[in-house]
Amino acid sequence: MQFTSLSAFLRAPGGALSQGPLAMIFAEDGVELDTTIRHHMHSGFARVLVFMPPALSLPPDLVPEVIRVDFDTKAEGAVQAAVTRVSEAAPGLWMFYCYNAEYLFYPYCETRSIGEMLTFHTEERRDAMLTYVVDLYAADLARAPEAVSLDEACLDRSGYYALARKDPANHNYPKERQLDFFGGLRWRFEEHVPAARRKIDRISIFRAKKGLILREDHTFSEEEYNTYACPWHNNLTAALVSFRTAKALKKNPGSTFDIHGFTWHNSVPFEWHSRQLLDLGLMEPGQWF
Repeated sequence: MQFTSLSAFLRAPGGALSQGPLAMIFAEDGVELDTTIRHHMHSGFARVLVFMPPALSLPPDLVPEVIRVDFDTKAEGAVQAAVTRVSEAAPGLWMFYCYNAEYLFYPYCETRSIGEMLTFHTEERRDAMLTYVVDLYAADLARAPEAVSLDEACLDRSGYYALARKDPANHNYPKERQLDFFGGLRWRFEEHVPAARRKIDRISIFRAKKGLILREDHTFSEEEYNTYACPWHNNLTAALVSFRTAKALKKNPGSTFDIHGFTWHNSVPFEWHSRQLLDLGLMEPGQWF
């Protein structure tokens, strides 16, 4: 099913917004778009909504499986506005959003569906889930000049840290149960990344709600949505492994000639398994066993 605009989709979504969880994938280009879609279909999302420029195409077998919306994903504020509008149209539905060449992993995802995880998360009275954006990059840029390689993907095994999130409305005191997380390529190559875009935390899984607004820094207008856990114990978190930063650093003329490789002494091959991310402390199972 294809729509010429987001407004056209929201006017007549059919059954697309009647059942969740819903995955929204924003295609900035065609790099690994098909694998991104297939990965999230396999995770058990009830619907996959793909926002993509009209010039891009989908593999024929995916055309009947996803809902395509023609969309300019690179327009300023476009992604935040789209997530906000879809959320407004389907209150109560669990939703997830990402970009192409990003892949969601959560504890035990090899044997449990996204629906099972969100059922548990709902029972813990949570309406959102913190995800860490973990940078992936090709091991050899000579073989993968765009820095994207599923077969030779690497990640950093260390170098991640958190700082208190200050509240400007409260004399810059730290916000309760909120932290700013850093690490990966945005930390190692920070001279090429604007300060406002260096964080690696993203509230990419959330329950839609009337009046909820996604902000430019990937947080929501309702502060409880931005917390990493409830007051009484640790909660589930997830990881979004992503080639997006590596791809941008090699595509940007201001950084591409300064970067000859992304690997360093703390690089390890990515095993495409949740156990590795759990062992590295890049996501948290909480009370879910």
